[in-house]
Amino acid sequence: MAGISQQDVLAALAKINDPVKGKDIVSLGMIQGIQVREGHVAFTIEVERARANELEAVRREAEKAIENLPGVLSVTAVLTAEKAPPAPHSRPEQRGAAAGPAGHAAPAKAAVAGVRFIIAVASGKGGVGKSTTAVNLALAFSSLGLKIGVLDADIYGPSVPRMLGLSGKPNSRDGKTLDPMENYSLKCMSMGFLVAEDTPTIWRGPMVMSALQQMLRGVNWGELDVLVVDMPPGTGDAQLTMAQQVPLAGAVIVSTPQDIALLDARKGLNMFRRVEVPVLGFIENMSYFKCPHCGEHTNIFSHGGAKAEAAKLDVEFLGELPLDIVIRETSDEGHPIVLSQPDSEHAKTYRAMATRLWEKLEGGQRAAPKIVID
Repeated sequence: MAGISQQDVLAALAKINDPVKGKDIVSLGMIQGIQVREGHVAFTIEVERARANELEAVRREAEKAIENLPGVLSVTAVLTAEKAPPAPHSRPEQRGAAAGPAGHAAPAKAAVAGVRFIIAVASGKGGVGKSTTAVNLALAFSSLGLKIGVLDADIYGPSVPRMLGLSGKPNSRDGKTLDPMENYSLKCMSMGFLVAEDTPTIWRGPMVMSALQQMLRGVNWGELDVLVVDMPPGTGDAQLTMAQQVPLAGAVIVSTPQDIALLDARKGLNMFRRVEVPVLGFIENMSYFKCPHCGEHTNIFSHGGAKAEAAKLDVEFLGELPLDIVIRETSDEGHPIVLSQPDSEHAKTYRAMATRLWEKLEGGQRAAPKIVID
């Protein structure tokens, strides 16, 4: 964005005061991590943990101040709460459990208006069917009569638009917030709507997080029972920051049964536990192959590994799905199997998983929230 620099951003933010301390948020040293790239601006506002909710209005004012700068396409401001002092006599591993990487403070997680539960479908590595699982779970939730949205958080490889038969660009009624695309009674937002399908997204971590925040909080989701987040694969900075900044109710981890995939799935589980996001369960995808001609089962990627791993880690095993060309074909065609073949065994399995997850979400509303990972 021509002519805009970090100094311009700081100058605009210096006009915003902390209402209690009576000084501007720049001179108070509250502004950190400014990133400016191709019209997108991101920064954090460090606050005292006890004042996180109180200063949400300051965060919104800061975003608006930067939005008004010429050439700004998007802006994401995130409140980061200062780490609370450790409790006396607590062990070091207890003190740092929720602090995040390198002892950084865990950001305050602002709720998304109108959304009851946000669950993450995640995987420790790519290629295990995470997006297919996320979309079919979303449709299974919808079949229960729930209002469902899908956030395709896989910035580098967005595939949800194709799976839901969606294309085009989202509208914006006010020029600032986007209306989600809709199909099959699902609301959806994805980088795939904003970038051509064959165009690579070559962004560093801070810009990825800015885009994710914009797609999450800059979208008119309306009233949703569940927002299903198709997480990026892996356990890097983007995934960890997403888990820290989004008020996830829980996570579901998707893995294939072989040892190398389970090793990565275990890393994903430990990442969510580190930031105190409940893991709702494991799903074993590509669990076996059933020959369509003779009915014989072949365990191409081994079998039962995710179930055994779930038991070892004291996590619920939600079920298994086979390696089946019908699941792949229906997803590629934009008519996922839960929708196109609702009476199939595969669709019934997805609905059983969604039913169990909804029971856990509603049952945990009075206690800790839960999240889904694919």
